[in-house]
Order: sequence, then C-alpha cells, then structure tokens
Amino acid sequence: MTRSNHPVLPAAFANDPTFATWAKGYGVICHEPLTVERIAGLLDRHAQDPTQQRAWLERLIAADRLSCMGMWLVAHMTYARRVRLDGEPLAPEDFKSNPEGHTGGALNMVPAYVGYLAANAMSEQTRSWLMGQGHCVAAIDALNVMVDNMGPAHTERYALDDAGLTRLVNDFYRCAVDPDGFPISPLGSHINAHTAGGTGEGGYLGFAGLQYVHMPLPNQHLVAFLSDGAFEEQRGSDWASRWWRAEDSGPVVPVMIANGRRIDQRTTMSQSGGTKWFEDHLVLNGFTPLTIDGRDPAAFIWAILTAEAELANQAEQVLAGRGRYPLRLPYVIAETVKGFGFPGAGTNAAHNLPLGGNPSADAVTRTAFNEGTRALHVPEEELRAAITALNNHAASGRTRERDHPLADPNPDLPILPELPGWRLGEAVSPMAAIDEAFVALVDANPNLRVRVGNPDEMRSNRLNHTLDRLQHRVTEPEEGVAEALDGAVITALNEEAVISAALANKHGLNLVASYEAFAVKMLGAMRQDIIFARHCREANRPPGWISLPVLVSSHTWENGKNEQSHQDPTLCEAWLGEMDDMAPTLFPVDAPSAVAALLALYVSRGRIAVMVVPKNPVPVTLNAEQATRLAEDGLLCLRHDESPQLQLFAVGAYQLLEMEQARARLTRAGVATSLFIIQAPGQLREARDEGEAAAVLSQCRLSTLVPEVSARVFLSHCRPEPLSGVLRPLDTGVHSRFLGYRNRGGTLDTFAMLFANRATWAHVLEAASEVAGLDLDALLSTAERDALAGEGDPEVLRYP
Repeated sequence: MTRSNHPVLPAAFANDPTFATWAKGYGVICHEPLTVERIAGLLDRHAQDPTQQRAWLERLIAADRLSCMGMWLVAHMTYARRVRLDGEPLAPEDFKSNPEGHTGGALNMVPAYVGYLAANAMSEQTRSWLMGQGHCVAAIDALNVMVDNMGPAHTERYALDDAGLTRLVNDFYRCAVDPDGFPISPLGSHINAHTAGGTGEGGYLGFAGLQYVHMPLPNQHLVAFLSDGAFEEQRGSDWASRWWRAEDSGPVVPVMIANGRRIDQRTTMSQSGGTKWFEDHLVLNGFTPLTIDGRDPAAFIWAILTAEAELANQAEQVLAGRGRYPLRLPYVIAETVKGFGFPGAGTNAAHNLPLGGNPSADAVTRTAFNEGTRALHVPEEELRAAITALNNHAASGRTRERDHPLADPNPDLPILPELPGWRLGEAVSPMAAIDEAFVALVDANPNLRVRVGNPDEMRSNRLNHTLDRLQHRVTEPEEGVAEALDGAVITALNEEAVISAALANKHGLNLVASYEAFAVKMLGAMRQDIIFARHCREANRPPGWISLPVLVSSHTWENGKNEQSHQDPTLCEAWLGEMDDMAPTLFPVDAPSAVAALLALYVSRGRIAVMVVPKNPVPVTLNAEQATRLAEDGLLCLRHDESPQLQLFAVGAYQLLEMEQARARLTRAGVATSLFIIQAPGQLREARDEGEAAAVLSQCRLSTLVPEVSARVFLSHCRPEPLSGVLRPLDTGVHSRFLGYRNRGGTLDTFAMLFANRATWAHVLEAASEVAGLDLDALLSTAERDALAGEGDPEVLRYP
C-alpha cells in the first residue's frame, strides 16, 4: 500500500491542521479517501463541538500510533527474546531459537482491537468484545499491556518498559509447567483465563459467530470479531438477524476480519468471488454489509459507531410501529491482507511465521525482521501520549475494557419452585416432569432472560408446557403454532447453533434438549466452554453464570424404531471423561430424581451437565427425600437385604427396571441382594486433581454408602468400557461384571434393544451367577437359558 503525504481533505476540514495530521496516516497506517470521507462524516454527526472534534481527532491520531506499536510488539512476541523500546535493531542472540505464533492473524487483529478501544474512548462507553479467532490472542495481550488493561497475573509480570515487555515475549509460547503441572506462563496460544476481558478460548473456530447475537442484555453493547475461515467452517451464523430483538438484546456489531487466507490456501470465500460475493450473501440473509479497510483502525472506529447507530435507528422504527423484524443487522467486512504491516504479508507463511526463516540463525531473515519492525516503531514519548489520549476511563466514568459487562457474568441464582408430588409406582415421563418444573422455575424468576436450545421435535421430547409458555422465536409467527416474535426457544436443525444460544446467555436461565444421538454434535462447543470456565476458577475468577442442563432424551433404549443411527450414547460417555466438578453426567431414573437433579443444577454456577432422561413414562420409584439424597451423593441404595451375597448397580432408568426384575428372581431363589442406583457416576470416581476432589465422594463416604461385597454387577445406559473406568473404586476385579450398550441396534423396541446388547434382566442373572457362584439353573427356566444361549426364542424374556 502506498501512502500519500498530501491527502485530499473534505471541504469541512480543509483548514483543520489536526485533521490533516491524522489524514496523513502514520508508519504503515494510511487512510484511504473513502475512510477519510467517512471519518469526516462521523465527526460531523457525533462531534459537532470544536473541542470534542479535536479530542476525537487526537484519539484517531493516537489509534494510528498504537496500531503500529501493537503490530511491532506482536512481531516481537513471535520472534524475539528481547524488547528494546528505543527501536534499536536486535542482534542474533536477541531472537528465539524456536519462534511460534499465529502471527498473521494476530497482526490483522491489532488495528481491529485498537479501533474497538478508540471507539470506546470517543463515545465514552465501554463495550464488550468477543474474538472468535482465539489463536490471535497476541494482539489482545500486546495491546492490553501497552494500555495497562491487564488482569492480576499479567499486572504482576508485565509493564510498558524493556524489562516488562521482554518478560512478555519470553512468556509467549513458554511451555514449562510448575510442580503442580500448571503452566508457568499466564500467556497462552489462545485466549485464556488471564486474558483481560476474555470470555472464551476461541479454539473452535466458528462458535463465536453462533453465540454473539445471544450474548448482551438490552443495556450491554458487544463487538464480535470473526474470521472468514470460521465462516466456512461453522455454518449457522447467517441466522443471527433472525434472532436479534431490541426488547431483550443489546446492540451487536459483527466484524469479519477478511484476510482471504486459511492456514495454507485461500479461503473458499476468496475463491468464490471475495468481498463482493460475501456482500451479496449477507444481503440475501438479512444483513446490511459495511465494507471497510481492515488495515486502518479509523475504519473500525467508523464501522462500530455507524453500525450501532444504524441498528438503533431500525430498532426505534420497530418500537414505534413503523418497522418489523427481522432487522437488517449491520455486518462489518474488514478487508485486509493476512499479516498486514510486516514482511511476508499475504503469503501462506503469514499464518504462523511470516519471515520464512529464523532470525536467530539467518542474517537475511534478521535484516527483514529489523527493517519490518523499524517501519512499525513509535518513539516511546509519542506512544505514551497516544495511550493517555485513549485511556479516558476516569474522566468519562466508564469501566476499563477488562471489566466489560460480559467479562464476568454473575446473575442472581434463581428462586426454586416447590417440587411436585408423585405417587410411588405411578408411570410418569421424567421429561414431562422436568417440563413442568422448568416452567415453574421460569415463572418464579421473571428477572432472568431465558433461552431454550431446541434442534427439533420439542413436543416429541415431552417439553410441551415449556414450548407453549416460551414459544419458538420466529420472524413471522404462524397462527395456531407455538411461535412468537419474542419467543425464547431457539429452534434450528443445527445442534451447534442451538447449544450456542444457551451457552451465550450467561446472564440468564438456560435449557437445552435434544435427541441423544444427535446431541453429540454439541460436544465441541460444550467442551470449549467448560474448559474455559474451569481455567477461570483456577485463576481465581470462578464462573458466576447459572449452570446449564443439557437434556438428552429420545435416547438409545427408547429410540429403537429409528435405526442404529439414533442409538448412540457417545455424548454421555465423552462427558464422563470431563472433570466432574464442572461437567457432571447424570442418569436420573424417574420423575422425582430428574426434577431434583435439574433444580440442584440451577442453584449452582459454572457447570454444564449432560442429563440422560427418558421421555416415555417409567414408574416413580423414589420419594422426594430419596431423590434429594441421590442428587447430593450421586448414589442411593434402593433395596437392601441383610448380609448380601451380591450387589446390583443400575445406571439409567431402563437399566433400573431390568435390575428390579433380576433382583426379584434372586429374592425368589433366596439370594440376599442389594440394589443401588448410580445417578452420577463421576461422583464415585478417583479424583484427578484437587478441584475434582471437592466434587467427588471421599473414599470414606463411598465405603459407608456401599458396604464391601465382592460380587457386583453393573448395568449401564452407555457402553460398559468407559463406565468401568470411571467406577474403578467399585470394581472388584474378577468378581465384577459391567453390562451395557454393545453397539447392537436396528429397528427395534426397548426389549429388543436390551436383548441385542445382552443387557436384559436375564443377562444380569447370568453375570451374577458368574461373579457370585450362583446356580443359573435355579434362577432361570430351560426356555430362558436357551434364549440366553442363542438357541431359543428371546420373547420368553420379555415378560418374566
């Protein structure tokens, strides 16, 4: 890019020396004629007072300088082990032997984040920010150090001087751990819990595009930085304009950093026609594209303030009855070159190490680094003046960006409704029971914004009252259908999109329900959220948002009619692998246990629970007191004989029914047996660290709840292999058997599914005979034994 020293000034500012100083640009930053015109118009609209105009222009000038030095420091974070604020060239020993960094994307984020900071300073309002491309964190951390917008861990280590910045660059991609196994460096390769103002790692590209529209409350503003690579990776973000409502959401400004490259080739967008193609796509999907120069912080300032003004104007028209939803959501496209501002820009190498060589060992590469950083360098006195111009928080009474409204959500815990009563033995759908309890919870807490994530068929999963009370959010409600403009149920045939609606609503009350087999598509978004939440807790920033239940129903054992693609317990198995203090996996067995588990979650913070819940009616087995104890301990002894020879453990509602049948046969044969319900297997595991130890049962407590008996049979909703690992403290070796899903299925009913997977009551008895040395002939008839052996009719086992 070439920069003119004599730009043509708009007539209104032709004789304004401060405007002329800004319009000349600085270093690698230049201002295209369109940007100059746009800034002139912005000043005319929003800063008509001469004093305010001068203040705004001074901040625009400051933004140019801060952008140059932000890119300067990002380059050092990748390559250097020494920083010199005087800008003197670095020697071979001043460079890292193994440079690392997603440098090109981070360089592109510098003018974007500076534009965000400057827009806040000019409007005297601190907005929230979100960055989907978490690997570009170097831009955020570098600029936060410069403007002193750091959290405690960074404040202790870094400062705007040679020593502080040298420590910063050496901490970047420092992979050492302390004696406890935690990273020594508070910097990460992605946004982490120490990144000031960070709300999520951004490691899974695309989820920010699905979440941003659901995040701010009406009094909160959000700027969401997105990437063109993420756009093609995760579809569904083009529905954002369908969901936004002024009545329950704050202004959002999506900003796509369109550098046209992925890791090793052009983006599909670039190959399909570039920005013009994307503009047409946005228009077709209900957006108003605002295309800007993504190399210029002033362009971002103009875009943020203009997009908010346009959205506010549209919202006023709707509220006044002169417009209708969906609004045309302004969407900023920031055209840039990957790695702009530094040698190697626009190449594949720019993604990671743009110089293509190592400055510590190669003189040519070292010269390129020193020349590239020289073009970006700003004298220290000039830099500090720029920072002062932007840091007007005290004068304007606004919060610092690290404390933006979405940084640490902490809504009041909900008031719980009274638990309903059920008769023992009554057949009740646990999902229907949850449905009633959730509606009562919503009604008791009108101050909490509600989001329900629903991929499809909410009524099939027995959430009828929830749907009738909250309704699908649509733009054109259909008469006679549970739909409304302001509906709180986000329904889309895209599991990632609906889980994102709930994950984003961290100031509110949330619920997600899905078919079990398809809920596994939510796993990446769920896992990213829970990892970040746990890291925040470890960094003394405990997450304050209300815990989220993810209900998986129409599940493996009751969805036989829909072929084996619908018979998949993968999600609960994967979730059992996560840390139980943040990610419990629950298997309620009836209506009381399902409701008790749900309400217990809603008075906790920062957890995402997978709840495997039957939608079909099952007998009420527990009273309210038992359900509460089960929710607390994760384990309950339901039936107990004196001096038992055998212990049976059920994990899941249909598994409990089979275990009850097996125990009846054992009792008839005079075999003393205890029957246990395991609702939360993770609570019984060996804790993997101190954080998890606070959530699991101690060995003393577990041995009190489960007296020592060597012969044990476990029947599980999921595959037995992952469960046996989790339940290692209860495994007695050769005297234990684990039964469960064995990857058999088809168009089958519940009994046929159980039989195909060798998980019926009769298979439990077969396992019991092996571990407890029982005579199987005394427990089963000849026809039943033949069925077990594959030589008789399985139907004899259907009705024992």
